[in-house]
Amino acid sequence: MTARTMLQARKIVKSYGELTVLDGLDFDVEHGEVVCLLGPSGSGKSTLLRCLNRLEKPDAGVVSVDGEIIGYRHAEGRLHELQGRELARQRADIGMVFQRFNLFPHRTILENVIEGPRVVRKESREASVAHARELLDRVGLAAKVDAYPNHLSGGQQQRVAIARALAMRPKLMLFDEPTSALDPELVGEVFAVMKDLARDGMTMIVVTHEMGFARDVADRVLFMDGGHIVEQGTPEDVIGNPRAERTRAFLARVN
Repeated sequence: MTARTMLQARKIVKSYGELTVLDGLDFDVEHGEVVCLLGPSGSGKSTLLRCLNRLEKPDAGVVSVDGEIIGYRHAEGRLHELQGRELARQRADIGMVFQRFNLFPHRTILENVIEGPRVVRKESREASVAHARELLDRVGLAAKVDAYPNHLSGGQQQRVAIARALAMRPKLMLFDEPTSALDPELVGEVFAVMKDLARDGMTMIVVTHEMGFARDVADRVLFMDGGHIVEQGTPEDVIGNPRAERTRAFLARVN
């Protein structure tokens, strides 16, 4: 792992019964890089994200973020698997935004955003509230701090979910098709926030079917199929001039 490598995944395998979803994946992501994962449904993209932050335990392989092996700690010359609070503290460095917003419906927007920093990071209420207000202002929702999730549109709820992930001050952000549950007219407002994060140098891995976003924002695109990385490169290479027949067939359907 180089001084500029944020994430390193080596030989990641994940199976469910006889179905191998990830079959020995290897890839790196550099500090400040935006990587988009493309591929058909069932190709392993979402499972890969969940293995990167240990929401799913890989059957084999190692994931390191900023030089730290996810899910383990070194002690007395051995690796010891992390559980519970130790794992939660480590996972706090990896923000995750899901297809569904997963906000607490009985708590205000502000309360949703400060929950993680208060519980996991043990921040003071004063500090966490101040940071949450800054983040909600950044995603255009400063006026909604006292609103409840069901009073917001889907796009607004997803922007709250992004602010909630950022409140943990993560080193890396993972996005699992963050606009797939939104009406088409709300997609742009979420992508605008993500583009702003990219401009500010946030390291991001994004599962998406939105080719326009991948072309505009990604530094690198990985096309996955059948649990393998079929090809990777710049958006111009992979989307504009794919080498693999499987990639060409997929893009012909989605473009």
